[in-house]
Amino acid sequence: MACCDDHHCHTPPQHMSPVYRRVLIAALVINAGMFGVEVVAGSLAESKALLADALDFFGDAANYAISLYVLGMSLMWRARAALFKGFTMLLFALWVLGEAIRGLLAGTPPEPVTMGVVGMLALIANVSVALMLYRFREGDSNMQSVWICSRNDAIGNVAVMLAAGGVAITHNAWPDVLVAAGMALLALSGSIQILRQARKELALAPA
Repeated sequence: MACCDDHHCHTPPQHMSPVYRRVLIAALVINAGMFGVEVVAGSLAESKALLADALDFFGDAANYAISLYVLGMSLMWRARAALFKGFTMLLFALWVLGEAIRGLLAGTPPEPVTMGVVGMLALIANVSVALMLYRFREGDSNMQSVWICSRNDAIGNVAVMLAAGGVAITHNAWPDVLVAAGMALLALSGSIQILRQARKELALAPA
């Protein structure tokens, strides 16, 4: 809530909003749950795209936990948390690229029905989180990183569903591999954006 003194009102910054804290808690629960679902489903379906998305859910759950931890801290610490998350996304992207190459060499097509059903469930989860976070997308680098992760996840889930259709039609592994590679490139782009903004904030933050 805003507080007033001497006829002047001061609205607390968005990252201190109780609503934002509740949204982060809900996002943390949703992402942790979907991580478990996609690990099992991706392993059973032998889908690189689903496993990549599962790891992404795990990374996001960790990121939401970090964001909750630094909510009341200074800009410097929030920017440092964003740097950590940016590097995490970068490592995720490299891991997914490696999995895509391994899947291309193996050539074994995944099970498309499981891919499609779980992809739809993941899309519903990520769109829900993205809608909750949309109003906070213009905050500091830490808040931006949370929004970017959720946006990328929703895009990735649509791609997983398209890959499931491609696998069902072609009976080939390449749609699954192509989506995994695309998710890696999306994560690379998001990590660069987060790292740039966080470095700017660290330069401006008081020592």
